[in-house]
Amino acid sequence: MIQEIRIKDLGVISQATLPLGPGFSVVTGETGAGKTMVITALGLLLGRRADAGAVRHGAKQAVADATLVLPATSKVLDRAEEAGALVERFDNEAELIITRTLSAEGRSRASVGGRAAPVGVLVELGEDLIAIHGQTDQLRLKGAAAQRDSLDKFAGAPLAKVLSSYQETFEKWGNASSELEELVAASRERIREAESLQAALEEIDAVEPQPAEDIELKNQSLKLTNVEELRSNANLAHEALNSEDYETSSVVSLVEAAQHALEQVAADDADIKALAERLGEIGILAAEVSTDLAGYLSDLDSEGPDRLAALEERRADLNRLIRKYAPDIDQVIAWADTARTRLTEIQGDDGRIEALRAETESLRLEVAETAAKLSKLRAKAAKDLAARVTSELAALAMPDAKFVLEIEKLPEPNRYGIDAITMLLQPHAGTTPRPLGKGASGGELSRVMLAIEVVLAAVDPVPTFVFDEVDAGVGGKAAVEIGKRLAMLAKHVQVIVVTHLPQVAAYADRHVRVIKSSNAAAADGAGFTASDVVLLDEAERVRELARMLAGQEDSSTAQAHAEELLGEAQLLVSSLS
Repeated sequence: MIQEIRIKDLGVISQATLPLGPGFSVVTGETGAGKTMVITALGLLLGRRADAGAVRHGAKQAVADATLVLPATSKVLDRAEEAGALVERFDNEAELIITRTLSAEGRSRASVGGRAAPVGVLVELGEDLIAIHGQTDQLRLKGAAAQRDSLDKFAGAPLAKVLSSYQETFEKWGNASSELEELVAASRERIREAESLQAALEEIDAVEPQPAEDIELKNQSLKLTNVEELRSNANLAHEALNSEDYETSSVVSLVEAAQHALEQVAADDADIKALAERLGEIGILAAEVSTDLAGYLSDLDSEGPDRLAALEERRADLNRLIRKYAPDIDQVIAWADTARTRLTEIQGDDGRIEALRAETESLRLEVAETAAKLSKLRAKAAKDLAARVTSELAALAMPDAKFVLEIEKLPEPNRYGIDAITMLLQPHAGTTPRPLGKGASGGELSRVMLAIEVVLAAVDPVPTFVFDEVDAGVGGKAAVEIGKRLAMLAKHVQVIVVTHLPQVAAYADRHVRVIKSSNAAAADGAGFTASDVVLLDEAERVRELARMLAGQEDSSTAQAHAEELLGEAQLLVSSLS
């Protein structure tokens, strides 16, 4: 909701504050007083293109800003904060200030919540905040998507439930179809990949590499290459430990002799006894090493040139795998495991393709069936909506007009079904219905939009509706009906109306008057015209309605008529509560 609009140096308005609030606010004033500047200011705040000619003559810039009061959970606030806005939050509400500045040179700046922002941010916020309907303003429901969305909301919960189910199925169908297309399109590439993996695995499986086998074989090769030197030195070590033919006594013999000597006196000294025991341990260890050396020499004797040749051949097989697939045998084995899993997946693609074909066909039929249910619900809702809007048009001095909702089938279903929704207007009997905005005058179009908004208000509102001279070209009873419907709309949303008709103004909750003042040109040719904006109390309101009725405020007859008109209108407004 717009709480207040402030305007400075815009058109004939030098400085003014437009107090607004919930419900129905009306703006009136004499022709040329500057009422249109209120709409211009709102247009600026919605991010519309700025015209430097709107800057007041002699001023450097024009400024329009508004204070908005929004629910604390509003997505408008979320978007504003994304743009860096400072938002003042209360318990369940938040306050946001938006500003647009237009220089006399045509440069434009915007700010949201006290922070500079691109004008495009105002456009985004405005789409969810305000709908302006006027003689030349764009239509809120001009787009096909907006028209479809409004019809769906009008249809209510039954359609919403079917639409949710449809969209879930449509998404599954899309995912399955995409996967099927990818699998079919890549089939040749997968066949080549499978053949390559199969050949690689056959080569690896033929070698049957074992973990760490390349390192083990490298060590064995080094051993066999130096077998004679290893045999000679191992034999010398064995003889030194335990051979009776060695030049001196063997190590084992010397250790045994030393142990025996100490054991002779071990009973006399605990330290000697401990040393004798340690020599016993050394003897046992030397004997074990001697035995192991004997076994090592025996193994060396069994390793011949044939063994070395076989080992080198095995190493060559492993190295071939390492060069092709990975830095070592352990990684070759890991690569083979991964490749085997991938090959299984690829070989299963044929089955997956068949399964996906069956799944996509089943989902396609389900989408078509649910889309048909959507179409049926929309057709029923369209008939009801068209009848209600047509009825409203009859009361708005368009008795021969007919509102039509056309539903055509799309070539292919989309996320919202298979229906193309078009809102049409047949302004007179015998004419062909045409899309909204074509074939109707500005005043007629404003009334059509009022009729639609009144019917949709409970299900598809924006927070604020602005109507600029929605009553153009009507009067009398039709003007009263327009006032009633604006009051009905204002029970759901904030409504701001610029009007010339007292029959419309009488139904407002608050009445704002734009007053023009001027000074005749002086001898030097200087002069000025300015306008001010005033919120009227009840007495002032009667005088303004009298002016609108009879062209003069002080006419007692006009004032009596104004009081009667205001009383009857406010009584009806009270009955709507």
